[in-house]
Amino acid sequence: MKALVYEGVETLGFRDVAGPVPAPDEHLIKVEAVGICGSDMHAYLGHDARRPAPLILGHEAAGLIIGGAKDGLRVTVNPLVTCGVCPACSAGRENLCPTRQIISMQPREGAFAQYISMPMQNLVEVPQDVPLTKASLAEPLAVSWHAVRLATEASHPLADRRALVIGGGAIGLAAALALRAMNIAEVTIVEPNETRRAFLKGLGETAVSEATETFPIVIDAVGYRATRASASAMAEPGGVIAHVGLGEDSGGLDIRRMTLQEITFIGTYTYTARDFLDTSQAIFDGRLGPLDWFEKRDLSEGAQAFADLRAGVVAAPKIILDPWP
Repeated sequence: MKALVYEGVETLGFRDVAGPVPAPDEHLIKVEAVGICGSDMHAYLGHDARRPAPLILGHEAAGLIIGGAKDGLRVTVNPLVTCGVCPACSAGRENLCPTRQIISMQPREGAFAQYISMPMQNLVEVPQDVPLTKASLAEPLAVSWHAVRLATEASHPLADRRALVIGGGAIGLAAALALRAMNIAEVTIVEPNETRRAFLKGLGETAVSEATETFPIVIDAVGYRATRASASAMAEPGGVIAHVGLGEDSGGLDIRRMTLQEITFIGTYTYTARDFLDTSQAIFDGRLGPLDWFEKRDLSEGAQAFADLRAGVVAAPKIILDPWP
């Protein structure tokens, strides 16, 4: 099969590789759409030791089951494979499973390929009227859905229904959509890139270069020292910061202010199985809007797509690759 392979820092090769051999409890899936994630970019830049070269990246996928009783079933893929029996899994917090694996990270190859194999419990059926490109957004949307759910649950019941999202990429935009789906009506996105900011405004979002007020809920969808500093400053007393991005490992938080003002900080990672199902259903029901803010390219053009993202010249929050142009 054809695959886009991470071969070293800022180096991707489109080439033939051996196809996956499904385990007895897995299905072979023909990948029809796969998105480029920020974590793929971190690996591409050599910033993720969990993703050493050579490796097939990509974990935001949707496609068709090939073979067996469910042949032809349209599915979106939850890429997080867990044991199902540990205390975390039993408590419905599968994202904290100590033996969790995710495709695009060793030992599981990713979905920048024509085929992958996954257990049935990781697949959600997609209705016929929902395009698989849109269904492939379930994974990044679920990341934000999980973060927003935790933030709203931790927020004071009498707090204003306002929120700030730092970062206007796919995760930030998805957080804004999830916030509104959870009845947070007033959402502001901070995005310093003028091109992307203009794109967000075209979608009807409130996008600014910097925030000038404090908010009860702050979502850091970037995760750099500077954005954590902004989140510390922009959370109002008694507010909540949900931290999603993994841009830098340390620095930025104003611990003194967070302590004196009783600001809650929540680290959020991926999603639970329930979050993924709820997000998928919200996509199918149209509660997250038209979800037409992606750019589609062929998988064979993946290396250039990464280079364009690296150069900051892509306005759309998401690039989705097609392995079968």
